[in-house]
Order: sequence, then structure tokens, then C-alpha cells
Amino acid sequence: MIQPVRASCSVSNVGGRLTCSRSPEAVGGKEGSQSLLTSGSGNKTVVCQVQFVTCSGIHTVVNLSVKNMSIVVSSLTIATQLALSHVIRGRLSGLLEGELLKGCLLELVASAEMCGACYELMIIADNYGVMAYAVYLFLLTIWWGQSWGTATACPYSLLEEYVETGANPVFVVLKIISQVIGGLASFRWVKYIWMMELAQTHVGRGTDDCTADLQVPVILGFLIECLLTCCCRIFSRTLGTLEPKFASAIDSFFATSMVVLAFNTSGGYFNPVLATGLKWSCRGHTNAEHIIVYWAGSVLGSMLSIKLWSLTSIRNLILSPLKQKEE
Repeated sequence: MIQPVRASCSVSNVGGRLTCSRSPEAVGGKEGSQSLLTSGSGNKTVVCQVQFVTCSGIHTVVNLSVKNMSIVVSSLTIATQLALSHVIRGRLSGLLEGELLKGCLLELVASAEMCGACYELMIIADNYGVMAYAVYLFLLTIWWGQSWGTATACPYSLLEEYVETGANPVFVVLKIISQVIGGLASFRWVKYIWMMELAQTHVGRGTDDCTADLQVPVILGFLIECLLTCCCRIFSRTLGTLEPKFASAIDSFFATSMVVLAFNTSGGYFNPVLATGLKWSCRGHTNAEHIIVYWAGSVLGSMLSIKLWSLTSIRNLILSPLKQKEE
């Protein structure tokens, strides 16, 4: 007959990692191999009677619990930033009348919100994988499309407007500067959130040290950002022409798919402000290489999409099969 064993199991967080220790004390002179977890009022005493539940089992359960709690904290961090930005955006829209000042401030807020949320997405990607990252990004892009109004948080969107409609070039430049300021400023509050270490996944992240996402040669990274940005813009123009149901969700799904496709090569940013807000001066590329890949690549991809879309043969090649399916 297996004798019950009294074991003291303690779980502690050392250096951001959970440890579990056991000090068994045999009752009746023999340590048993079965365990039953029971708890008294507020103590951590474990009486062992049911098979296979061990201290390592407790370690696994607690690890899962902490991991689940971490993604809740990340989700709340993102949701809080979205809510605050939405409120600020509403206040600015109601109080300001000057087109230039309002436009610049709305771009600043949108860019700060985007980069702040994507900092937390980096935590999710590192700890829960690229698919979890993709789900969050898909939902966020839908929200931003509905919430930002006239703001874009993307320089080439403003440049497209200048090329296609003749927007005021001074306004365009000032709005792009506002976007960059918002993107770079976002780490200031994200850093303080991480330094509080509200989640296990935030431990050690509140530092200025960062590593570039560019995992391929600069010229290849440039081509990836250029061509996939071009694909995203042509796809958006196609949806704008066809106006299908759920166009916003379809566009978000395609853009997210392109990001996942480039995730392990260039990082799949397709937005100069987002790349600069998150990865400027990081180890792994020089600032000049950063500009070539993430600024020149994305902007040229956007301009290429305008050129291709202006060609009737290309436009018909894309639209004709889709229109036939609709009919």
C-alpha cells in the first residue's frame, strides 16, 4: 500500500522565469508516488495521494496561467491605447477648426496609436507566435480603418493624394513630419508600461535596446517592401472600384497576409512611419539601410501601384474576371 506523502511545493518567479521546488516528507516512513492536491486556508501544503500530479505538474499549470494572464495584459494594453486615442481624436476634431493644425495633430495621434499598439504586438509575436500576431493585426487594421477618419498614419498615402489630386505639398510635408513625431514618441509611454512589468512577457523589455527585423540583404529587403506594398495598394484600389461587401475586412485580411509572408525577411512593415517608430537605430542595419528598405521601398511601391493602375490593360486584366463573377 502506498503511503501518503506530505510535500511542500513552492512556486517563485526568479528573473522572469517560474521555478517550482518540492520538499517531500514521508508519513509512515515511505515516500509515495501518488499525489492529491489539497489546500488549507491560505497555506501551500500539498498532500500526495492521486497518481501523476507532481510539483512539475504544478509548475506547468502555473506557467500556463501566467502565460494566459500575460496575453490578457497585452490585450488590455492595446485596448487602452485605442480607447484613449479615440477619445483624443474626437476632442481634437470637435475643438479645432484649422485644417492644417487639425490634420497634423490627427496624423500624430494616429501614428502614435499605431506604433504603440504594434510595440505590444511584438510582445505577442515573440511569445505566442506569428499567427496570434496576425489575428491581432487583422482586427486592429479593421478598427483603424473605421476610427481614424481622414488620418492615414502612412506617408505614401499622403504622397498618393499629392500625385493624384494635387494636394498642397506644404500640408503633405507637415503631416508626414507629424506622423514621424507620433511614431517615435510612442515608445516613451510603452517603455514605462513595460518597466512596470505587469506581465511576465514584459520583464526586461523596458529598455532602449532593439534588434532590426531585416533578415535579408538590403536590396532584397527593399524589393520585398516595394513589391508587396505595391500589391497591397493595387488590391485596395481594386476593392475601391468594385465596392464589395465587407471590403474593409477583405482589405485587412490581404494586408495581414502580406505582412505574414514577409515577417521573417523584411519584417513586413509596408509603412515607413511604422518601421521608423519601431526599428529606427536598432542593431542589424544602419539608418541609411533603414531608409532604403522601409522608406524608399514602400514609397516607390506605392508610386508603382499608381503607374500600374493608370494602365488600362493592367486595370482591365485585374477587374474583368472579378466583374464577370459578380454578374
